[in-house]
Amino acid sequence: MLKKEKEFKRLFKESEDFAKKNGFRLNPDKKAVNYLIEALFEKENKYGKKYCPCRRLKENQKENNKIVCPCVYCKEEIKKDGHCHCFLFVK
Repeated sequence: MLKKEKEFKRLFKESEDFAKKNGFRLNPDKKAVNYLIEALFEKENKYGKKYCPCRRLKENQKENNKIVCPCVYCKEEIKKDGHCHCFLFVK
């Protein structure tokens, strides 16, 4: 198995486990999930952390820490909107 494939599966499992643990699930659109997990993979490789693929990094590292996926906004967004900002997690 290629390293990239192994890391993709790791990120997918982490996301899936987080969703189950918190009473929601991954988006049923597998194409969207694959795209978002790939974006997380790329950000983790580039920046060392899996920053939310739908949020912009800022100059302030303290602010950036809030958007490491799952970001600090995730649960509230799901509660309010039925999904997180990038649609990785849904009710």
